[in-house]
Amino acid sequence: MPDSLVDLESRRASVQLQIARLSDMRSGSITGTGGRCGNPNCHCHRAGDPGHGPYYRLTRKVKGKTVTETFSSPASLAKARREVAECQRFRELGDQLLEVNEQICALRPVEEAAPSAQEKKRRKRFNRKSRAK
Repeated sequence: MPDSLVDLESRRASVQLQIARLSDMRSGSITGTGGRCGNPNCHCHRAGDPGHGPYYRLTRKVKGKTVTETFSSPASLAKARREVAECQRFRELGDQLLEVNEQICALRPVEEAAPSAQEKKRRKRFNRKSRAK
């Protein structure tokens, strides 16, 4: 059985409240990089050595350009991970909000408004012009 309009409006209010409670957020994705450097005498070129890193970076788009940020400490990485997760939660809630609003729009009855005096005058003028042709 489909949800009633009241139930859907209640769900919408709940999603809106969750959105209002979100904290700091940022878009992008965090990836780890590492590997071997260019110095052949470095420890990273020895057999079995895992190499350098991992170094973590946040990559995102700003005005069509790719921007990359490297983190200076584990604390800044942890902060960025929370912010990216919060942005993902925002997107999920936005999808839910749109879905419930579409259901509300489909269920809400159409209310025919009586034409205003201005609209009546426009219609009369239009009808006269179209008959004259």
